[in-house]
Amino acid sequence: MLRIHFGPDDLGRVRLTPGPDPLAEAALSLPVLQNRWMGGIALDGWRQRTQRGMSPLMRPLLELAPADMGEYLPEAFLHAEYGATTLAESLESVWALPQKVWTAELECALDHRPVPQWFGDLHTADRSAARTVDQAFRSYYDKALAPYWSQVTACVQADRTRRTRTAAEQGVEHLLATLHPTVRWEPPVLHVPCMHNAGFHRDFHDVHLAGRGLTLTPSFFWPHPTARAHSADDEAPIDLCYPVALDLTAYQTVLAGPADPAGRGSGGLARLTALLGRTRARVLDAAADGGSTAQLARRAGVSPASASEHATVLREAGLLTTRRTGPSVHHTLTQLGQALLNGVT
Repeated sequence: MLRIHFGPDDLGRVRLTPGPDPLAEAALSLPVLQNRWMGGIALDGWRQRTQRGMSPLMRPLLELAPADMGEYLPEAFLHAEYGATTLAESLESVWALPQKVWTAELECALDHRPVPQWFGDLHTADRSAARTVDQAFRSYYDKALAPYWSQVTACVQADRTRRTRTAAEQGVEHLLATLHPTVRWEPPVLHVPCMHNAGFHRDFHDVHLAGRGLTLTPSFFWPHPTARAHSADDEAPIDLCYPVALDLTAYQTVLAGPADPAGRGSGGLARLTALLGRTRARVLDAAADGGSTAQLARRAGVSPASASEHATVLREAGLLTTRRTGPSVHHTLTQLGQALLNGVT
């Protein structure tokens, strides 16, 4: 168990990342792809579809991120540009990292496991190795993540919105206390399950923030909370990656199949119901064409009061916007809401 000690000012330095990073999610999904016990049967369909599409071009990634959850994962691919929204942006930031980061990471990797020759070449600025990994990540992302990315983004953003509201209404300490069932907040110490891939020394069990900050990073694919330190920067914030999918339903809803751009159907609405609940899913579906609260209520088959209540929750989650004109209101889906509605069908 890793113990993260907070000083008097450290609660004010807790931050939530703005959204899922495509490269980090790709890297974190690789051990899950190779190990059925990570995420369990909920990910079997995604594993089978992805494994069938694996090409020789992608194979180096299986050595880069092995199957064992306790193995070291390359730090460079987990700390991409803050706020990056595309794989290209993330990869660009990775290849721009200073050499001291690559050197420190290679030393950390060698401390945890044997590495192939090309892995060492990658960390010594070999262009051929970098090009191989770059192409592998692009091909892997297109096969394993891109078909589901709108659903993954919607799931992570909904979790982030909820966490942000928790911090605003009940305080950062309550946010830390409710982060994950295996994470314990015992003021002023946060107890996190310690994995060997975390970038800390094997025997390192206590870290004092001392003003460096803590970044909370929600992840869809990685199934367990993991704290990571930057091996090349002792003053960089600690990164605490935590899962947003906590049960079978969440995984199955998001990874049920590639997004269908043609629209939504009864099967998709059923999966959306599993994620949001029956009435809320119907209200979200009713807002697809826009309308007043009364119109949403009629389409969803609920009372105006119920429609208003659920519209408020959806708006706070970033799935709905509401514009008031005099005594009337008009609800429309945000891009995130539209992606979630279309993405699960």
